[in-house]
Amino acid sequence: MLHPRLGLAGIQPCRRLIAPALLALSLGGCAAVPLERANSLTSYDSLTSNNGRLTKANYRVASTDLVSTRTIYIEPTKVAGGAALSIKKSSDQALVANVISRALCVGVSDRFVVVERKEDADLVVHATITRIVPTNATMAGLSTATSLGANFVVPVPVPRLPMGLGGLSVEAEATTREGKQIGAMVWARGANFVTTSARVSQIGDAYLLAASFGNDFSKMLVTGKTPFKGLPKIPSAQRIKSGLGGKPKYPACEKFGRSPGLVDFAASQVGMPPSWTDRQRPAQGQ
Repeated sequence: MLHPRLGLAGIQPCRRLIAPALLALSLGGCAAVPLERANSLTSYDSLTSNNGRLTKANYRVASTDLVSTRTIYIEPTKVAGGAALSIKKSSDQALVANVISRALCVGVSDRFVVVERKEDADLVVHATITRIVPTNATMAGLSTATSLGANFVVPVPVPRLPMGLGGLSVEAEATTREGKQIGAMVWARGANFVTTSARVSQIGDAYLLAASFGNDFSKMLVTGKTPFKGLPKIPSAQRIKSGLGGKPKYPACEKFGRSPGLVDFAASQVGMPPSWTDRQRPAQGQ
């Protein structure tokens, strides 16, 4: 128990000590998600490996071929048969897929003109979810209750319970009209118990990770190089606007709906399922 004379001042040193410790734990307390293929890419040759602490990926990008490209088309993300088996509700599967498509569309808008017809595009992007590791909704609910209760006692962030964490693996590629592969990525990441909010849903973690994949792949196409190195950059104005639920830069992105923005962020802090706030009807596959 804190001494009455210490008050909040006595908590500050603890916060400085706890934060680094939680960060260290977060690097090890992650759901293990393997890289998986769904054979949806035209080629898996010449991929460079990224074996990061949080993200595992094999990728390639032909930066010189991107110089002459201007327009791009985003196909609705698909869910491989094996990935669909792990999630009970087809609407939940579609929601995760739609988040990927939306993140891709907004992300590539930093460099390309997103068009509504595949025939008008220099590049076509398609992605396939290869695995969804379900979040244990019961454990997520317990984590949320524990965290909210603790915050009333001590103003120090409390991590979720490191059990029942979910994850996601995806593969995607960008090809020219002629079918030449310009960029490809096989990607996997698991939730960690410090930075990933617990949500009472089988797709609670996959929903958040879906946006992370979309950001990584679109960044690779926009920059023409690996998205896994270098310091984070401030998002563009159009990405911030879209992330807050605003109108996307290009009308073609409207078919994936708008981000629920701050409403969803607030909901995630109290464990609400993503389906409660993201009610957009996912675009249908072509």
